[in-house]
Amino acid sequence: MNINPSESTAELTQAACQKFQIGTDLEDGSNPNQILSAIAQQICQSFDLNTIVNFTVTESRRFLLSDRVLIYRLNSHGGGTIVAESTIVPGKPLLGMKITDTCFHEKHAERYKRGCIQIVEDIYAAGLHPCQIDFLSSLQIRANLVVPILCQQDLWGLLIAQHCSEPRQWQQVEIDLLKQLAIQINIAIQQTELRQQVQHLQTEMKLQQYECLVQNITEKIRDYIDTGKVLETAITELAKVLQVERCHIELYDTNHTFTTIAHEYTTIPPVYQGIKRWVKDFPELYQSLLQKQPLQFSEVLRDWNPKLVVVTQLACPIFDAEIVMGNIWLTKVTQELFAEWEIKLVQQVANQCAIAIRQARLYQLAQTQVNQLEKLENLKHEFLRSLSHELRTPITSISLAVQTLEAIIKQETVLDTDIVSQLLQILQNECQRESKLINDLLSLTYLEAEADVLTIIMIDLNSWLPPIVESFREVTICQQQQLFLHLAAEVPLLETDITHLERIVTELLSNACKYTPAGESITVAASATEKTVEISISNSGVKIATDDLVRIFDPFYRLPQHNPWQYGGTGLGLALVQKLVKHLKGSIRVESTAASTTFILVLPRAIAA
Repeated sequence: MNINPSESTAELTQAACQKFQIGTDLEDGSNPNQILSAIAQQICQSFDLNTIVNFTVTESRRFLLSDRVLIYRLNSHGGGTIVAESTIVPGKPLLGMKITDTCFHEKHAERYKRGCIQIVEDIYAAGLHPCQIDFLSSLQIRANLVVPILCQQDLWGLLIAQHCSEPRQWQQVEIDLLKQLAIQINIAIQQTELRQQVQHLQTEMKLQQYECLVQNITEKIRDYIDTGKVLETAITELAKVLQVERCHIELYDTNHTFTTIAHEYTTIPPVYQGIKRWVKDFPELYQSLLQKQPLQFSEVLRDWNPKLVVVTQLACPIFDAEIVMGNIWLTKVTQELFAEWEIKLVQQVANQCAIAIRQARLYQLAQTQVNQLEKLENLKHEFLRSLSHELRTPITSISLAVQTLEAIIKQETVLDTDIVSQLLQILQNECQRESKLINDLLSLTYLEAEADVLTIIMIDLNSWLPPIVESFREVTICQQQQLFLHLAAEVPLLETDITHLERIVTELLSNACKYTPAGESITVAASATEKTVEISISNSGVKIATDDLVRIFDPFYRLPQHNPWQYGGTGLGLALVQKLVKHLKGSIRVESTAASTTFILVLPRAIAA
């Protein structure tokens, strides 16, 4: 049911004016109907009872040429409060004064309820009770005209005109005017009560919508893992309930340096979704929001026509116990501010959004951890499979060699020394291979636990590095490879563990010799910066795919295009190199192009104790 208070009160006002018209002018020539018309218009234009009663006492005092006109609102305890006053009496105004008149008995209240009025032309000649005379004189009152204000047969209050400087003979037209004004005030009271009822109904309806909205968003949080759907539902429903033209959610970056409009609902252009806004450009605005305080303000904007429009914006932060995640913004094309219940609604929705965002982030973190655990599990299985294969291969070769040797020994014929020598060489090679594999595994274990203590000495790379490189010269010649060494003009002394460094360089050179094709070259170079020494080992004719580069240092990982039977090895060399470099507080990286692959070792010139 739609109720329009202005229509109802307008009908009441018109009916009252038709029922009783005052035709006699006052002494100053003013027509009382003018004030009645003005007050009736004020009632139709304003729904604020205070505005109406203040206008009434001001205009009526001016028309009556009296010293004071006031409205006394009764309460249920026999007293009352002066709620409106217009006065020219010197001294302290009576507005807001709480008065308990001991002479105001129940019989007076009954008389006023019947519509009786009190006319006092001179308090000292009207036969009043002494206590009443004392009370009126204390308020500087000499003449008094009191008209009851009735509302639905109940005595709401009193409309009182007073003369203070001298006695006054009240005219009939003045009495009739106050009676009619009391009727107009009654109309205003009914209008106010009617509007309050309408507002109460509207508030109840809005609260029901509010509860439905919060419940809807809560259900979406429970049903949807996708945060986007939850946030889109929140801003769409919120915009419809509050009847705003725009509603969007902006989210902060990790450091709260800027926000991004992640979700937006709008019925007016332009669309802002995806736009970033830097926090430092609006320090006062975001200072409040980052302190978890909502804010609202009105401003003049140029719209899409273009023309200037006034909009009101409300921002509520989205936060949990840990951080502020973002803000909900609402924009409506009006200067009217958001009501308190609307702000509380937005805050409640913001709380639900915070739960959804935190839930989504926790889910994403859990998924990442699950993926990492799955990856680690796969790596563990792959490691164990590779380890089993690497350990089994030398044992198989040793077992076959031993069986063959045993069969030859059991023969009664003369031993073939060449075959025996070959078998013994196989046994020796495979034992060395098995021993190296076990030592590499033990080294990896010690390095992982950081149990290996560094032995730090000063190394001159100019004299130390050439013999290491030259030790591979014969191998490169046999494999038709070229070997080069380039040392910078001044390579400073390096403070490091010589055992670890030698193992690193040896493994990288062995790896380069193993995979460099015939006719290609291997280049070792050393240079220095102010704080580091850089050693690079590059081989031409070899390209490593990008997908393989990220796994090159994994234990037992071999390039798919290379035959493990052809190249051999334990598959732990590069993994061990990476652990040794980390132990030396350095870093190692791989760069590969179509023409060459380079391992670049960067070490600090001195390791801090």
